[in-house]
Amino acid sequence: MRFMIMVRANADTEAGRFPPDVDKLMADMAAYHEELAQAGVLLDGSGLQPSSEGFRVRWDGARQKVIDGPYAESKELIAGYTLIQVRNREEALEWARRFPNPMGEGRPAEIEVRPLYEMEHFEQKGIHGAERFRKLGTFE
Repeated sequence: MRFMIMVRANADTEAGRFPPDVDKLMADMAAYHEELAQAGVLLDGSGLQPSSEGFRVRWDGARQKVIDGPYAESKELIAGYTLIQVRNREEALEWARRFPNPMGEGRPAEIEVRPLYEMEHFEQKGIHGAERFRKLGTFE
């Protein structure tokens, strides 16, 4: 099962500010990701630049609208992610509990962990076209 560990953005991450102890935080994050890699569960991980550097595409029926960042609600934004592949939810929880505080020790922070859809989810529901994604290697 694949899980995404998402680091919630806050006013500091949206302003592009790093915590005062950023060197220690980077060392802690590197050590954590090295552990994930050594355990064979790390698929990917990175920090995201502030939403002011990005954009959204919104559909209103058939029309598309491009909306440049930043966005008003930083509590709904993601500042970084780690993608892991583990045996089950319990193992994902174990790894998530070991995640270093992404804002620096003693500072408020939140991560969210969610499973990704896998091919069997679509196949079990009889959704046609899923096999095309399998050929692309999009789903495991």
